[in-house]
Amino acid sequence: MANGSHTDILIVGAGAAGLMAGIAAGRAMRGNGRVVLLDGAERIGAKILVSGGGRCNVTHDVVTAEDYAGSKRNQIAKVLRTFSVEKTIAFFREIGVELKREDTGKLFPVSDSARTVLDALLKAVDEAGCELLAGHRVETVQPEGDGFAVSTQRGAFQAKRVILATGGKSLPKTGSDGQGYAFAKAMGHRVTKTTPALVPLVLEKGHWLTKLSGLAADVELMVVSGTGKVLQRQAGAMLLTHFGLSGPGVMDISRHWIAAKAGDKGAQLHANLQPGRSFEEVDAELVEATQKRGKAGVGSVVGEFLPKRLAEALVKEACGIDPGPGGPGVQVSQLGKVQRRELVRALTGLELPVVRDRGYLFAEVTAGGVPLDEVDLATMESRKCAGLYLCGEVLDVDGRIGGYNFQWAWSSGRLAGMSAGIWNRDEHR
Repeated sequence: MANGSHTDILIVGAGAAGLMAGIAAGRAMRGNGRVVLLDGAERIGAKILVSGGGRCNVTHDVVTAEDYAGSKRNQIAKVLRTFSVEKTIAFFREIGVELKREDTGKLFPVSDSARTVLDALLKAVDEAGCELLAGHRVETVQPEGDGFAVSTQRGAFQAKRVILATGGKSLPKTGSDGQGYAFAKAMGHRVTKTTPALVPLVLEKGHWLTKLSGLAADVELMVVSGTGKVLQRQAGAMLLTHFGLSGPGVMDISRHWIAAKAGDKGAQLHANLQPGRSFEEVDAELVEATQKRGKAGVGSVVGEFLPKRLAEALVKEACGIDPGPGGPGVQVSQLGKVQRRELVRALTGLELPVVRDRGYLFAEVTAGGVPLDEVDLATMESRKCAGLYLCGEVLDVDGRIGGYNFQWAWSSGRLAGMSAGIWNRDEHR
């Protein structure tokens, strides 16, 4: 191999966290040593290029530890504080990427192109003096002497420091295969159970909601235990599809439904189609409609609460009431108390019969991984194996949709790279 197989810092994985780690390590070393990034893919940055619909949602305007799950929030917060959103914006401006804020709070490059972000990161990696080798899938990472022996399909490396930035299992077409978890385990780490996160959910085949494919509504989703306790709430848009459910709200709550279902087969997903409004409030409004517009069809009244297609389907399919499209149907004054309350329950707590998630092939991130308990949060160095650093998705941290997972990659990757680089620079003094 060019320049031999010895290196000071070797980074396994050149996704968002790995690229940031490389930039930070190279800058911290100031030319005193060698940094090599290895990635199994022939083309670097596939996940960056497909993110945000090809626009790359770089971060969010407000990011707190409450936007994440997995490890303890105070631990996550400590890492995020080392590289805030403001510092992230400044970093990308420095490397030539101006960001813009959209109404949702998401930050995208003004070019609306993920390619802009990837090209700038690759240029910054090069300017930091790092070597980036694509098509070098790492097969083993083992402590050896005062460093590490790393084998790849194309040869072996010896490294003083190793940074694991391998990602998780999500979107395997981009090169994520979960191999980093095996490396971490081999070096003494625990790996908490991994599952898809930010993933669409599949409904029972033929369910009436799947016939409304393409329709979206703002809802409040609730994971409910088998005993009826609400375990998690998440407001956001729900998109109905031919297979079931997608959209930001669904993606955000998916990891919580998966986790609940793993320990409680009776757990369910419900939707309040009137977010922010209680059963009692909606019931009172229907009672008022009965008194003031008694001859109006139930479908037309509910159509004031929901999109028309959803309203008619809900009344007919969920409640067994003729909504009256093309005819009189059941008048709102004809609803008995039991029927009315059943309709209100459907509006404020509709059961969504989810049978499974769509798996890692469609998941945007992985839940689970190496717990932050096993990492020195001041440096991201392993507490189990000296000289090993971990960052990004290989750790047990997963964020909401909207740029949060990229922010975790930037913050944890920078801290790992900078810490390894400073250690190496000090060694050369």
